[in-house]
Amino acid sequence: MNTSQSVPTLGTHPAAGSNPGRAESRGLLANATYDLLVIGGGILGTSVAWHAAQSGLRVAMVDAGDFAGATSSASSKLVHGGLRYLQTGAVKLVAENHHERRVLAKDVAPHLVNPLTFYLPVYKGGPHGATKLGAGVFAYSALSAFGDGVGKVISPAKAAADNPALRTDNLKAVAVYGDHQMNDSRMAVMTVRAAVESGAVVLNHAEVTGLRFTRGRVTGAELRDRTDGTEFGVNARLVLNATGPWVDHLRGMEDSGAAPSIRLSKGAHIVLKRNSPWRAAMATPIDKYRITFALPWEDQLLLGTTDEEYTGDPADVRATESDIQQILDEAAFSVKDADLSRDLMTYAFAGLRVLPGGPGGVESAKRETVVSEGRGGMLSVAGGKWTTYRHIGRTVMNKLEKLPGGALGEDAVPVKDLVRRTPLPGISNPNAVAHRLLVDREPGVRMDPLTARQLATHYGSLSFDIARLVNEDPALGERVHPEGPEIWAQVVYARDHEWAQTVDDVARRRMTLTIRGLDTPEVRERVEKMLAERQS
Repeated sequence: MNTSQSVPTLGTHPAAGSNPGRAESRGLLANATYDLLVIGGGILGTSVAWHAAQSGLRVAMVDAGDFAGATSSASSKLVHGGLRYLQTGAVKLVAENHHERRVLAKDVAPHLVNPLTFYLPVYKGGPHGATKLGAGVFAYSALSAFGDGVGKVISPAKAAADNPALRTDNLKAVAVYGDHQMNDSRMAVMTVRAAVESGAVVLNHAEVTGLRFTRGRVTGAELRDRTDGTEFGVNARLVLNATGPWVDHLRGMEDSGAAPSIRLSKGAHIVLKRNSPWRAAMATPIDKYRITFALPWEDQLLLGTTDEEYTGDPADVRATESDIQQILDEAAFSVKDADLSRDLMTYAFAGLRVLPGGPGGVESAKRETVVSEGRGGMLSVAGGKWTTYRHIGRTVMNKLEKLPGGALGEDAVPVKDLVRRTPLPGISNPNAVAHRLLVDREPGVRMDPLTARQLATHYGSLSFDIARLVNEDPALGERVHPEGPEIWAQVVYARDHEWAQTVDDVARRRMTLTIRGLDTPEVRERVEKMLAERQS
């Protein structure tokens, strides 16, 4: 896909249709039998729903909360090959990750996935030497066919000129390599949209209260709409449990005697205002196995992450004071104190990695995707990461195709015959989109360059639908908060086109108000009022 393709003007770009209302969606779900019901709208669920819908299957997907409302929007925001995997000799894994990373960045989501240079500082007395790391980043870049340049070692002075916040005491050298990053919430919403455009029926904030059985086989689910309490059900020939940290909870509904299959590891992050320019991310070795990240992201600074076993209720996971202090202490290995002030912190969050059950610490557990079949024939899938989420969706679909009894039906298009690099909605060159947003506008309607850039890199060519809302009502072009680039038209768009039901759906996941610390009581009140204006 050539991402430098021409960009349609505001007047000719086709408008997107509104999402079905919740009552209509419930009706569609309740009055048909689906080939596949996906329970869980995170990384795994959305990818499987997308690929299954592309195959021509009748697909339904539900989530008890928002799409990517838990673990999948609490990642480190990286699309990366996995430099640390080279330590364990996982060369093939790194090469596969690089392939997926570059396909996302070039063909599937160039409007959402951005290149990011990484600096890996080498300090006196640190766990790794400059020679070893230099060889490592060279090998890492070679495994991506040097698509991001050649991994190398640069001087402390050169690195400090690019990142003034870099701590230079006892700094011997800095290794350099390339990867990518994205906004995980936006990737999730666009993938849901892609699944719907391929025919899937989806509903968020719809909690599974029980499973349906036919002669001992799981053939659907009972649901409750959390927005108004409406109860309904969905029938399906096959049910996929992709509920992440809740996977064993749903397995327990299928078989009360099912043994635990997973364990959870908490990863916390904090977000700070940037105190100085950051032209590269930093990945600093803490010990032989762990790295702490300092990432320029959404005009902020993202720090993390932790890795500790979690045994509580997944719904209660959050970044604690202890997590925050650990992240700041570890960041201080390579970041100057002035850039780590508590006064700069705007947000803290935590997510749960879903790991296979077994002995040993969670930090050494394999990060792999596991698919299992329960007593009632429900498939459960756990694990996964954003970089390889397309591949995981295809892998699960391949397993579904091999189920006995033609579980997916004879009319399904085999996964091997699907278009391998189907783009996400809005695919475009974000630079061209931002330029067109600034040039192509109605007389008297202005758009700030920062807003144009924000729209282009979060919606791609769908930005023109938002710009059209501003043309129709210039008041929607006002910034939601003077310190952020986002505008009120995005709230309307989230409501009408992106399944946003709650203030947090909008402020935390469709937009970046929360992570910037801009979701003030006044902002939240107005967002809530705008959501209440939705058409039923």
